[in-house]
Amino acid sequence: MTGPDLLLILGAALIAGGSPGPATLAITGTAMTQGRAAGLALASGVTSGSFIWSIAAALGLSALMVSHVWAVEVMRYLGAAYLGWLAFKSAKSAWKGGALKTVEIDTKGRLGRAYAKGLALHLTNPKAILFFGSLYAIGVPPGSTPADLMIVIAAVGLQSAIVFHGYAVLFSTGGAMRAYARMKRGFEAAFAVLFGAAALKILTARLT
Repeated sequence: MTGPDLLLILGAALIAGGSPGPATLAITGTAMTQGRAAGLALASGVTSGSFIWSIAAALGLSALMVSHVWAVEVMRYLGAAYLGWLAFKSAKSAWKGGALKTVEIDTKGRLGRAYAKGLALHLTNPKAILFFGSLYAIGVPPGSTPADLMIVIAAVGLQSAIVFHGYAVLFSTGGAMRAYARMKRGFEAAFAVLFGAAALKILTARLT
């Protein structure tokens, strides 16, 4: 191999990014409950996190972190705690029930919080840096030029942006929001279980 295997890299990144997980769960939930603008803002935060981890992996940070296990362990507990907090909030909402409240989708402060939530969600996921590290190790051969790495970073970042923002647009449609309004408690209970399961998975996973 004389250059990066873009098909392999993009295929693996598409499966990882598009499959159900904490990021896609948060995007769909936010899009249904708070509208398209908030969903897109959160998706932008997740995409920014993907860019950061992708650049870090390209610079060799993944290997550095693996050699310092304590850093990965700190991230493991931070990520699990954050997912646990999201699970608690969803469970509380499911328990209280009540009608769906109308929210203002043009409040800059709220959109900023949605962006920060997406960024924090992705940056505190210890598997993200390991995933990107393995992705670059397999798909980018030794001796690749800086231009090769920039192409990979841009391609993976663009694909991630399309996938994550696509989720936000899809689940902020009128049909999705009406379905959430009808089954609010059920959705929130499901979010609580899934966020909690993700937190438990991170805590119990063996990161090697």
